[in-house]
Amino acid sequence: MSNAYELMSDADLDAAIAAIESDAEHLKALGLKLDMARGKPSPEQTALSRPMLDLIDSTTTLTDGGLPVDNYGVPDGLPSARALAAQILGVDPANVVVNGSSSLNLMHDLVCHAYTHGIGGNKPWCQQGRVKFLCPSPGYDRHFKVSAHYGLENVPVPMLDDGPDMDTVVRLVESDPAVKGIWCVPKYANPTGITYSDDVVRRFANLRPAAPDFRIFWDNAYAVHGFTEKDTPLLNIFDALAEVGGDDLVYEFGSTAKVTFPSSGMAYVTASAADMAEIRGAFSVMRVSPEKFSQLAHVLFLKNLDGVKAHMRAHAAIVGPRFALVEQKLTEGLGELGCATWTHPTGGYFVSFDGPEGSAKAIVKLAADLGVKMTPAGATWPSGKDPHDTNIRIAPTYPSLDELSRALDVFVVAVKLVSARLAKVARA
Repeated sequence: MSNAYELMSDADLDAAIAAIESDAEHLKALGLKLDMARGKPSPEQTALSRPMLDLIDSTTTLTDGGLPVDNYGVPDGLPSARALAAQILGVDPANVVVNGSSSLNLMHDLVCHAYTHGIGGNKPWCQQGRVKFLCPSPGYDRHFKVSAHYGLENVPVPMLDDGPDMDTVVRLVESDPAVKGIWCVPKYANPTGITYSDDVVRRFANLRPAAPDFRIFWDNAYAVHGFTEKDTPLLNIFDALAEVGGDDLVYEFGSTAKVTFPSSGMAYVTASAADMAEIRGAFSVMRVSPEKFSQLAHVLFLKNLDGVKAHMRAHAAIVGPRFALVEQKLTEGLGELGCATWTHPTGGYFVSFDGPEGSAKAIVKLAADLGVKMTPAGATWPSGKDPHDTNIRIAPTYPSLDELSRALDVFVVAVKLVSARLAKVARA
């Protein structure tokens, strides 16, 4: 679709800019202070888990499978918590460690371990000179910050409609021994909301890395976070590995951060038996045992995978209307203008939005001036450098529907005004 502003006559474009500027001044006068910067559950969502707080008291039996909840020990996590995490991920509980409340923390710890001690008997990354990490982009900014923190070279890889550009991934991983890892959010990806196709998952499983210490960091953060009637299935990466006799290739992560309480959930990691032995060894130095009261509470509350799915249907009833509102507002405000595109997710926490080239930073700044805080432009690319300055991550879950409606009105006006001004500059 052609950009409508680029097709206008000079007089019509000037009139359009004047009208949008008037709308912007009206919105600025409202003194709004709205926040769509991060993908956080709304208060209505966290309220769904408040009954969990009543499940442990001074009379609760503080053992699990005969192991203590109220003392040191059980470094892999409570057996029932490991079983629940294994059900969510579709893996063997024997290869699961539940530890802490943050899957990002587990990812950081394993990057740190690889950097300082190495993987699979290979030299530590810090002794190998140039080390690269692949970053499907647009992607999750906090992933990129972890690898950047250790001085690793973040290499952008284009995201396509069915996952990362696997031709690029295969070429880089199989030809360059400096490539040691790749960040992946395979289901309802941050920020595009897409789920990797079976073909993409199988191509990951078929990788033959040039580096023996290459690992896929498979962050399955949104494994149960669909918000439509039909969940989008993700092929189990370990099943795909088994089909080709692969092993020692994937670290998979998950958590209940957006199932129950962010920062107070339970986080987990799974990998091959050999990798898990190494992970357990690394974790045994970092921590004596996990916090187990939260694990016990989660199992008492969620019980099993069916319980998780029922709980997430209640989340979907809250989240779904917010994403429907995003689709409605963007379609009504921008659909006929041809100056922007956006994703249409059926799960996860984000919408990925692209405006005209050179527009994203200006749109985010103008939205802020009008009272709406967005994720910084460029955040979805390594080092915050979007090469075309087009991508903006929309995070609609936290505001109320009324606040979200007003925030989207501001965002649409910001997109229109920046797009129209860019069209005027282009013809000057």
